[in-house]
Amino acid sequence: QVQLVESGGGLVQDGGSLRLSCAASGRTFSNYAMGWFRQVPGKEREFVAAISRSGEVTNYADYVKGRFTISKDNAKNTVYLQMNSLKPEDTAVYYCAAGSLYLQRKVLTSAQQYNYWGQGTQVTVSS
Repeated sequence: QVQLVESGGGLVQDGGSLRLSCAASGRTFSNYAMGWFRQVPGKEREFVAAISRSGEVTNYADYVKGRFTISKDNAKNTVYLQMNSLKPEDTAVYYCAAGSLYLQRKVLTSAQQYNYWGQGTQVTVSS
């Protein structure tokens, strides 16, 4: 089992920044590829960003590319999502996820590929 706890969400103005953190416990963090997803009421959970086990490879959804940065600190068992130039349409509950993976440099971009999820943290961007 892997337990994931997100933090860092909140209310920010249009154009502002936030950094989300996701602390993992329970299993060897470096064995997992990590991802961030988001969801608004009435819509499906959507992919935001992913990072490989090693942290060397990343992937972003087009709507956040150039504004968001995912990073992974295996020594601290934590994955981060730095969010800059936030827009009102970024408002959502953000979830981190962990996927068990053999390959060091593979990223996972589908929610179905992930084994564990955090409880989510609310991000609200006001216009």
